[in-house]
Amino acid sequence: MIRRAIIALAAALALLAPALPLAAETPAPLEEIRLWPGTPPGNGKVTGEEKIGGEGSGLGAISNIATPRMRVYRPAVPNGAAVLVAGGGGYFRIQLKKESTPAAEWLRGQGFTVFELLYRLPNDGWDSSAPFMDAQRAMKIIRTRAGEFGIDPQRIGIMGFSAGGHLAGFTAYQPARALYEGRDRFEHVSARPDFAVLLFPVVTLRKPYDTTRTRREIVGDKATPEAEAAWSLDTYASKDAPPTIIFAAADDPTTPPGHGILLFQTLIAAGASAELHLFRDGGHGWGLGQPEQVISQWPGLFAHWAQSLKITEKRGE
Repeated sequence: MIRRAIIALAAALALLAPALPLAAETPAPLEEIRLWPGTPPGNGKVTGEEKIGGEGSGLGAISNIATPRMRVYRPAVPNGAAVLVAGGGGYFRIQLKKESTPAAEWLRGQGFTVFELLYRLPNDGWDSSAPFMDAQRAMKIIRTRAGEFGIDPQRIGIMGFSAGGHLAGFTAYQPARALYEGRDRFEHVSARPDFAVLLFPVVTLRKPYDTTRTRREIVGDKATPEAEAAWSLDTYASKDAPPTIIFAAADDPTTPPGHGILLFQTLIAAGASAELHLFRDGGHGWGLGQPEQVISQWPGLFAHWAQSLKITEKRGE
């Protein structure tokens, strides 16, 4: 009788086993690609470990970056397109947890091969041009190695949030700006992205939008009008700009919607392809947004826009 009871208990446990939760697997670390061999170009020297914010608005944000690099998100089913993603943070930190990482994971789920950019920051002591060097270099590496990642070299875009939107826009509209000297194999291709996705971007450093941390870090508090113009995106909006989609919130206190509106109007006047989505609320730094927010619709709007430009195909086709 005891033996039969043991057998019955074992059988019952076997039936229950599939319903028991499995131990959570630790995700494999992401592949990282260094942007530069040896010391990066440009002045500056960072010592000590990288810093990760632990609370408040800087939660999960990274700074004190000595080694600029990309983190690679490979999709299970690649769609042949790629995106370089840059989080914001006013060029004194990079918002990974709130902005670039959730976006990278969502894009990977849509089939994009994603490269999350960890760029150098002027506030850490680097030249103000350092983040722009890093973004150019990242685009060139992705395009040069496109075949290794199963990417179409003519379907590589850039996405940026806030200051990262400024970085993405500058890379899109000034891809040939000579910011550094390079002679290796990556320097034989263009840094121009094939499309640009700018979310609550810093566009202009001029009045009345001269109060951003981005402006202070790039040109300082007492910049000349020439310096302001040199680092404002609308200065370089031309008919040759890659197709651009802009997302902004009407109640954004940090980068008011006038930034996005100005860029949109300038691009359209120049004959470029541009689209603007202005939401009634959402504030600043909303990343993917919360499900109850209207602004959380932006990923779907981007997906339809990408399909309309033949960057991607409709699912199921």
